[in-house]
This record gives sequence, C-alpha cells and structure tokens, in this order.
Amino acid sequence: MHATKGDRLLIHGRVVGQQDHVVEIVEVLGPDGTPPFRIRAADGHESIMSPGPDCVVEHRQSPDRG
Repeated sequence: MHATKGDRLLIHGRVVGQQDHVVEIVEVLGPDGTPPFRIRAADGHESIMSPGPDCVVEHRQSPDRG
C-alpha cells in the first residue's frame, strides 16, 4: 500500500451494519509512501495507523488531470 499526503483512506466497516468511513492522510511516516500514516478524521481527530486489508487508498487527483 502506497500513499501521499492528501490522499484519502477508505476504511470498510468490519461487521454488518458498521458504516465505512473516510479519513485524510496528513503525513506518510514510512519509507517511499508506505505505512504508517498520520490520519485526520472529519471531526479533526488525528492518529497514526497502519492500514489493514479492510482499507483502500483513494489517490488525490492532481490539478492537471481531467
């Protein structure tokens, strides 16, 4: 899993009825874009996480891409 600052991390719910949620990657702490990542939730809470198989990186679109 590779990410850059500004990408989003989609975390799938693990049990029936649990909602997916999205957090912003505010810092990449591993080498070459690998985990762990410092993340920020919509409520402003920040933490450090190493995503598991229930997570997907949504790469940020660069301004020059259509």
